[in-house]
Amino acid sequence: MEIRLKSARRYVEEIPTRLRVVGVWGGELTEGGQRLATREQITQMMEELKFRGDFGETLLLPVSASGGNEPEFVMLFGLGAKKRGVSLETVRKAGAKLVAAITKLGFKEAVTETFLAEKFGKKEASYALAEGAILGAYEFKKYKSDPEVKRLRLWLARSSGPAVDRAEIVAEAVNYARDLVNEPPNVLTPAELAERARELGRETGLQVMVWDERQIQQEGMGAFYGVAQGSANPPRFIQITYKPRGKPSRVLAYVGKGLTFDTGGYSLKPSESMTTMKSDMAGAAAVMGAMRAIARIGPNAEVRAYIAAAENMVSGSAYRVSDVLKSLSGKTIEVMNTDAEGRLTLADALTYADREGAEAIVELSTLTGACVVALGQGIAGLFATDDRLGKEVQEAALRAGEQVWPLPLEEDYRELLKSTTADLKNVSGARHGGAIMAGLFLSEFTEKPLVHLDIAGPAYTTNPHSLGPAGGTGFGVRTLVEMVAPGIAEE
Repeated sequence: MEIRLKSARRYVEEIPTRLRVVGVWGGELTEGGQRLATREQITQMMEELKFRGDFGETLLLPVSASGGNEPEFVMLFGLGAKKRGVSLETVRKAGAKLVAAITKLGFKEAVTETFLAEKFGKKEASYALAEGAILGAYEFKKYKSDPEVKRLRLWLARSSGPAVDRAEIVAEAVNYARDLVNEPPNVLTPAELAERARELGRETGLQVMVWDERQIQQEGMGAFYGVAQGSANPPRFIQITYKPRGKPSRVLAYVGKGLTFDTGGYSLKPSESMTTMKSDMAGAAAVMGAMRAIARIGPNAEVRAYIAAAENMVSGSAYRVSDVLKSLSGKTIEVMNTDAEGRLTLADALTYADREGAEAIVELSTLTGACVVALGQGIAGLFATDDRLGKEVQEAALRAGEQVWPLPLEEDYRELLKSTTADLKNVSGARHGGAIMAGLFLSEFTEKPLVHLDIAGPAYTTNPHSLGPAGGTGFGVRTLVEMVAPGIAEE
C-alpha cells in the first residue's frame, strides 16, 4: 500500500474529505468527535446500534453533507476502555488498524483526529499514530506478477508536523529492514546484501566499506570464514559509518548477524525449520535500517555498523563438527555444532568493532531457539556485560515501543564453554541455558561494554501481527535509532 501522511493544525471538521475518523474511548466520543456538528446524531446512532468502541472496532455512518452531491461519512474507531495499561502503543496499533479499515472500505483519502492527544500530548500521540499507520500499511509484493497497489492519503488533524516527519523517517527505515528480510535467499546473497549497503551509502551519504573473501581471510577472521567456506556464494564483511559534523558525543558500534541463509550446515536443520531461514540476517537488516534513519535525523553520536554476511551451507568444503577455527581475537574455537554458526561470525565482527575504537557495542541476532522458548515470539532477550548500557538499551526500547527483557549472563555457566581441544566450544552441550550460553560466548570477544539482543522471536512472524503482515518485522530498528537520537523534535 502506498500511504501519504499529511500533518494539519486544523480540526477534523475543517479538512474537506468524504471520510472523517473520530475515536470512541470508554464508550464516549473523544475530543475530535465532540467538535462535530453532527455529534448528537452520531451519539444517538451509537446508542441505537449498541456500538461500544472495543479496540479496533469500527462503525461507518453517513452524515448530512455540508454541500455538493457526494455523501459524507464519519467512521467511529474504537480505542477500547479507559483502563490501566493504555499507552502510546495503543495509539500506534490504532494507526495500523485504522489504515487497514479505511482501505478495506475503498476510501483513498480521509482525515483522522490524532487519537488520545489529550492524554499523551500532541507530539507523542502524533508520532505514535503516524508510525503505526506507515508500519500497518506495509506490504511486500515485489515478486507478485500482478500486484494490486492501494493508495491512501491520510490527514492527521491537530498533529505535530515535526513528530510526523520523524515518524515517517523511522517507520520507513523499519520497512526498509522488512524488505531486506523478506527478500528470497537466491536474491539476497552476501554479495547482494553488500551491494544494498553500497546503495544505502550512495543514497544517504553514509561511508560504506566492503571486504571480499580474500580480505576476510587476510585479516584473520577465521571463525567468520569457517562458517562461510561451504557456500558457492562468498562472504562479505560490511562496514557502515555515520559521522556527525562536529565532535561526536560518543562512538557506538552496532553489529548485526548477517546469515542470508542458514541450512544448519552438517548439523542440518529439519526442512520445516529451514522455511524461515532467509530471516537469519534480520539483525543485519535492523542495523542497516537504523543507519538509514540515523543518517537522516543527524544525531551527534558517531555510529559504526558491522555485518559479517555469509551463508551456512553443506558442501565438500563446508566446516565440520570437531573443526577448530582461529578467531580474529586469537582465541581458538572447537565446533561442536555447525548450526551454532551465528555466534562464530559475530565473534570476529565484535572483535573488529572493539579494535576500531567503539566505546560500547550493541549487537542484534536471531541467535537461539532457547530465547524464543523463554520469552515467546514478541520479546527479545537482552544480555548485558555492563548494567548501565543494558539499562540504556532497555529504556530506549521501551520508549520506541519494542519489547525486550533482561536475562542474566551467569558467570558460573562460563566453565561449560571450555574445550579440552581449543580455548572454547561454540556450544556447551548442555540442554539448559542455551540463550545464556550464546551470550556468554559472544562476551568472550570484546572487553568493551556489550549488549546482546537475541531477536530470534520478534524478528520474523509467520502470521500477521498488530503492526503489519507476516514476514520480517524490522524489530530493533526503532530501539537503535532511539538510543542515539532520543525523543521527538520540538515544534
